Amino acid sequence: MRKIKCLFACLTLSLAALESQAQEVRWVADELETYVRSGPTNEYRIVGTLTSGDEVTVLETQGDYSRVRAPSGDEVWIESDQLQAERSVSKRVPELQEKAETLSTRLEGIDEEWQDRVATMTETLQQREARIAELERRNAELNQQASQAIEQIRGLQARLDTQEQDLLMRYFMYGGGVAGAGLVVGLLVPHLPRRRKKRDRWF
Repeated sequence: MRKIKCLFACLTLSLAALESQAQEVRWVADELETYVRSGPTNEYRIVGTLTSGDEVTVLETQGDYSRVRAPSGDEVWIESDQLQAERSVSKRVPELQEKAETLSTRLEGIDEEWQDRVATMTETLQQREARIAELERRNAELNQQASQAIEQIRGLQARLDTQEQDLLMRYFMYGGGVAGAGLVVGLLVPHLPRRRKKRDRWF
């Protein structure tokens, strides 16, 4: 009984695999029209055509032919080499064009965004360069003012030194004059005549 169940399960899986393998989606190759027949050889009569890009479902394959389900729902036979695993170029062109247009639009948007960014960065750079130039000009002015102030300080210091020397010279001259005058007075006083004192007589 177990063997029968195992065989039944294996058979079911095999059939499912075969069925899934048989019903694969394919597309008619890139030709204008492809004839389909009622059987899997050239001896069967032509029952219609499939257009390039038509999507079909492969039901089974025998020899060089495959039985497919057409878009109309009919089951017909077509040469296997007339089927391909990808959609035809004619069907993919509109989709590729749409993708190309989308990419072009995105690229234009990216280009505009980068242009805006570059313009903003350029403006910011120009503003910073102008600010740097203004700071350099102001720094040069301050350096010039500092140099002028240093020169003024040196001139005032020289004048102050000269005035101090003049003042010391004057003090020295005044002191020398006073000392000389004192010396002269000291030398002349002993030689001055003395006045005699009158005696008072009471008798």
